[in-house]
Formats: sequence, structure tokens, C-alpha cells
Amino acid sequence: MAKTESGKIGTISALSIGIGGMVGGGIFAVTGLTIQLTKGAAPVAFVVAGIVALLTSYSYLRMTLKYPSQGGTVEFLIRGFGPGVFSGAMNILLSMSYMVLLAVYAYAFGSYGAVFVPFGDPAFVTRALASGLLIALVVVNIFGADLVIRSENAFNAGKMILLAIFIIVGLSMPMDLSRMAPSEYVPPVELIAGAMIIFLNYEGFELIANAGPDIKNPKKTLPIAYIGGVLIAIVLYILITIVVLGHLDFNQIKDHSDSALSFAAHSFMGPAGVIVTIAALLATSSAINATFYGAGRLTYTIAKSGELPKELERDIRGQPLEGMFVFAIFALILVNFLPLNAIATMGSAGFLLIFLAVNWANVRRATETESRAWISMTGVIACAIALLALCWQVWRVDATRPHLWILVGMIVAAFVIEATYRAVTARKMKSLSADHTS
Repeated sequence: MAKTESGKIGTISALSIGIGGMVGGGIFAVTGLTIQLTKGAAPVAFVVAGIVALLTSYSYLRMTLKYPSQGGTVEFLIRGFGPGVFSGAMNILLSMSYMVLLAVYAYAFGSYGAVFVPFGDPAFVTRALASGLLIALVVVNIFGADLVIRSENAFNAGKMILLAIFIIVGLSMPMDLSRMAPSEYVPPVELIAGAMIIFLNYEGFELIANAGPDIKNPKKTLPIAYIGGVLIAIVLYILITIVVLGHLDFNQIKDHSDSALSFAAHSFMGPAGVIVTIAALLATSSAINATFYGAGRLTYTIAKSGELPKELERDIRGQPLEGMFVFAIFALILVNFLPLNAIATMGSAGFLLIFLAVNWANVRRATETESRAWISMTGVIACAIALLALCWQVWRVDATRPHLWILVGMIVAAFVIEATYRAVTARKMKSLSADHTS
């Protein structure tokens, strides 16, 4: 990430962290799935999910100002709920959610990369490419992490430029807007449920919290980074979805669900539409690499707080990489044995639970963080309604009902792991930052 001359992260760089985290591999992976679930209301679905993200970003903003820490979400949960089993379990769930996110990014890479492989079973090719990328980037992070991290800004810039071309050209060409008429909307509950399944597209703003101690002029910078970043992401997602719906009918989107953006680009740009495939490969690769880079630091931070084994505090080649290996193994399992909609459901539900907890933590600490408690409480309610709608959507379809049990398993596993670990090791949690009021 770029820093100012004073060694602090300025407004543009902080905004870039949030946008880079949000506009990553997710939009390429689940746009087709969103339209399948919500039909012509897909742009509205992104707005609904964005509102939940906006409410939660307020809690992150206030807590980052008060408790700046590289621990970010980990620190906020400890501050809000104390060093108990609940905080520990939620932080383990956070780690699990990032593992799921890695699988979504890898799946998207495989789906778009399969376009260049004219032989073999498409499903096998998708998973083979996804697995190969995960393994390759583990090796890269072991031997050349610094080089790749320095290139992140260039990858992000390239991705945004190519998406801008896709939007501008797509909007300038004749489109069929009738597919976005209210008559093509699904019922309200299905709309909310569909919006929440793709909620993982917005989770990236929480990465700003990890940079909290390095933010220059936080009272000015953080509101722009958090609120501005989410608003920019909402606008981008709406425009991308309008372009896809304007150029593809529902059957075409269903048939090319995993790579809808690329198919749409080819429909109105011809061979030049390959730029969207390139953008997808860039975005998903850089998103996986950035998540790997943060994975080791996340588990390192959680271990330092006393919630994971001390072994995860060790360095390998000067980097805290052991957590990355754990993340990679679980991502490989998910991407090879679960369908995309199951992975997306797990990731979105996991982050909704985490964000609900952070909103509630800020309600509990509203006096200290100088917050309007009603905004964070609205965030709690919004996350709860969203989570219930998501679970309802998954439960009502026979084919997806088992996915709900996977989610329940994630939650139960987080609490069992935390409780067992505490009983066996007797390690105690501790805060990672001092209060900050500037």
C-alpha cells in the first residue's frame, strides 16, 4: 500500500485499501448468481447489501478512531465483549470466513481462466486452475511476497481501468432495459435473501481497520475511506449489473453464471471483450495474494491476543506464514468439494455474523467511541434481518438446504475450537492496542 512522505497512510491510500478489498474477485464470481436469484432486481440487491455495509462501516469508523490497532476486527471484538469465549469464537469464525473468501476468489479465477482452455470437462478445468493458483501463490508468498505486495497497487489500477472500459462501452451500446423493469423483480424477501448471498462483495472495507495505527489525520481520512469506499463500490456494482442485464437475457446469464461479465463483454465488444477476462484474472489473483498476505498476519494477531497456539506467532523467512498454509489447505478443500453458491453462502453469512457482532460491540462502547448508538443498533438489526433472510432462502430450496448445515457447522466448530483450546491451554486473551482519542 502507498504511504505519504511522513510514513503515514493518506486519504487516497486508505480509500484504495477499502475499494481494493471490496472490488476484488467477488464481483466477477457472483454477479451471475445474483441475477439468477434476484432477476431484474439485481441492481437493487447490490444497493440493499450496500446499505448493510454502510451501517456497519459507521461502527468500524468509530471503533477505529478509538481503538486503532493492526488487529482491526479482532481488537474491536475484544473491546466490545471482553476476553471471553464469544470474542474468541467470533475471531475464529472471521478466519474461517476468509478461508471461504479465498475459495470464492479461486473459483472465479478458474471459471474465467477456463475460457482459454478449449479441452477437458469445464468443471474439472475450473477446479484445476483454481487449485493451481492457490498453490502457486503460496509459493510466491514464501519466496517473493514483498515483490507481489509492491505490485498490488498496479494490479488494482489495471483492474479498475478495465472495469471502467467495460462499463463505459457497455452503457454506450444499445441495451434492453426491460429486464430491469419492476415486473421482472422477485418478491421482497427473495430480493433481500439474494442480496445477502452476495454480501461478501462488501466485506473488504474492514481491511481499513487493520491500517488504523498508520492513518494520517484519522478524523478526516477514515470517514472518507470507510463511507466513501462503500458508496463507490455500490455505484460500481450497480453499473456493472446494469451492463450485464442490458446485454444478456436471463437464460444466457444462467448458462454462463460463473463468468457472466466476460460473456457480456464479448457480446458487445467482440474479441476485445477478452479485457474483462484479463481483469478477472488480475483481480482474483491479486485478491488471493492480498488475502494470503493478510492471513498470516490475522492468525498471528489472534495468536498474540491469546486465542490461537503460540506456534502461529512464529516467522518463516521473516514472514508469519503458518496461518497462510492453514488458509490455503482449507480453501483447496472448499473449492474442490463445494459448489460456488454454497461457498458464497458460507462466506456472506460468516461476515454478516461478524459485522453484527462489531455493530453490537460499538453499541456497548458507544459512550467511549463517541458514537450515535442508534446507527450501530440499526446495523445490528439490518445484519440480523439479512442473515435470517439468507438462511430462509437457502432452507426453502431442497438443493441448497444442506448448505445451511455447513454454515451451522462453521459456527459450532468456532465455539468448540475456542472452548477446547481455552480448556487445554489456559491461555488468556488480551487487548492489542491502547485507547486513542485523536
